[in-house]
Formats: sequence, C-alpha cells, structure tokens
Amino acid sequence: MQRKSLDLWVGLFVLLGAAALVFLALKAGNMSSMSFDSTYTVITKFDNIGGLKPRAPVKSAGVVVGRVADIRFDDKSYQAVVTLSLDSTYKFPKDSSAKILTSGLLGEQYIGLEPGGDTSNLVAGDRIKMTQSAVVLENLISQFLYSKAAEGKDNGK
Repeated sequence: MQRKSLDLWVGLFVLLGAAALVFLALKAGNMSSMSFDSTYTVITKFDNIGGLKPRAPVKSAGVVVGRVADIRFDDKSYQAVVTLSLDSTYKFPKDSSAKILTSGLLGEQYIGLEPGGDTSNLVAGDRIKMTQSAVVLENLISQFLYSKAAEGKDNGK
C-alpha cells in the first residue's frame, strides 16, 4: 500500500513539472497571451522595423490592444509591411499613427498606437499612413561619431 502511495506522489510531481515546463515554453515563445477574441487587421508600412518580430505587442497608453500578425517586405516600395491584429473591443480613429518603440534601453520592440482625432474608426483592411520607424542604436552612435569627427576637423583649421 505504501508503494502505491509513493508512486502516486511521484506521478503527481512529474505531471506538475511537465506543466511548469509547458508554461515556461509558452511564456518564452510569447504564446501565453494567445486569445480567441475577435480581432481586425490593419496594415502599416515602415522604412525600418529594427528587431520587431511577429507576435510583438501593439500598445496604446501602455495597454496591449493587439499583436503583430505578419511582417513582410514590399519589393515595390522597399518598405516593411507590418500587419497588426487589433482586438475588436478597441476602436481607433482613421488618422491614428503607429511607431516602433522599445521597452527599456535594450528591451523588446513593440508598436505604439497614438489615436488621432478623426470621427470615423479604422476597420479591417485599413492602412495606417502615419508611421515612425524604429530607432536603431547603431545608427545613432555612428551619427554621433561622425558629427564629432566633423567638429574636430573644423576646429583643426
């Protein structure tokens, strides 16, 4: 009888460990926030998306209002086309703007939506025209170094 009790506890411990591993895998893969609520898709175009990835959050006022559904490259305009899947409970004006932001200094990138003032709202298939690309840290550093080098050249004359 004691052997069966021990086997039961070991089995429960193994199941609990397996459930914890599945939870961690979903959390690491950013899949734990999957929902089956109704959504609508909106298209945006950016010159540079930096390290933005599919399933990245779309936030407005710090609240997650959707996810990045798809990222592809448009070889006609040479821009990144990002498809956003927004929760249908959140409505945004047609003149809203989207920008790629970073949480923290080197954190994950997400899309920030800023609502406009239009009276009509975005519907499925609409396009957000006002976008701001990601700030790439390497470009900022090279611009800073280039400007410092140009200052040193001017002062040497």
